[in-house]
Amino acid sequence: MNYQALFEQIKKKKSFLCVGLDSDIKKIPSHLLDSEDPAFEFNKEIVDATAEFTVAYKPNIAFYECRGAQGWNSLEKTVNYIKENYPEIFLIADAKRGDIGNTSKMYASAFLENMPFDSITVAPYMGEDSVTPFLEYENKWVILLALTSNKGAFDLQFFQEGEQKLFEKVLEKSQDWGTKENMMYVVGATKAEMLGDIRKITPDHFLLVPGVGAQGGSLQEVAKYGMNQSCGLLVNSSRGIIFADTSENFAKVAGEKAKELQLEMEDLLKEKSVL
Repeated sequence: MNYQALFEQIKKKKSFLCVGLDSDIKKIPSHLLDSEDPAFEFNKEIVDATAEFTVAYKPNIAFYECRGAQGWNSLEKTVNYIKENYPEIFLIADAKRGDIGNTSKMYASAFLENMPFDSITVAPYMGEDSVTPFLEYENKWVILLALTSNKGAFDLQFFQEGEQKLFEKVLEKSQDWGTKENMMYVVGATKAEMLGDIRKITPDHFLLVPGVGAQGGSLQEVAKYGMNQSCGLLVNSSRGIIFADTSENFAKVAGEKAKELQLEMEDLLKEKSVL
């Protein structure tokens, strides 16, 4: 999926919502636990209930790989189900990989070749040769960690040398590696007021923004500072949608929560003259 195709989906659905499939087996509704693959059944119902309102899904790989082969099987079935039934939806492997070149090539092959993900989150700390293997796949994307929403972000990301903070260096330097057509950046919603400065460095790139909802980020603030003429945002909500209810009506409630965000996003897109 290229930049324009993603933008067209945003306009068509009047949404820039990404639903995080952080499918913790300990939190899914108990009535699913007797099924052959509870995590997949949970994901399938969530996807069917929310696909109308979202342009992206983001499975957090940790919630699958912690369960060994069974978890990987649930993940593979989930991504194949999405691509078979909702091929227009952008798929993000939230894997946060990043290693020396040969190892990164293997990670890239795992997620961008052997599974039908459109993109993968990558940690930039080891530099260019750890990132470029992920950029070798046509119409696939690297989503580079830039400014995260966790408390520990202040330990390193705000380290300053002269006038430039470390996360700003990441944003600036990485544009030598990729383009707006194959690279996005993770910017936490709880740092929304900093999106204006980030847009001065990366005016055209898409930003993946986690932290809206359960983590306290404001959708209005994110749009105010981060939206560009092509929207340029994928805003993720995980727990606030998928675990909004744990009864047998969990999927219906998830769909309602996704619709609420979509309607709010539609208003923001109109307000910013994107639609």
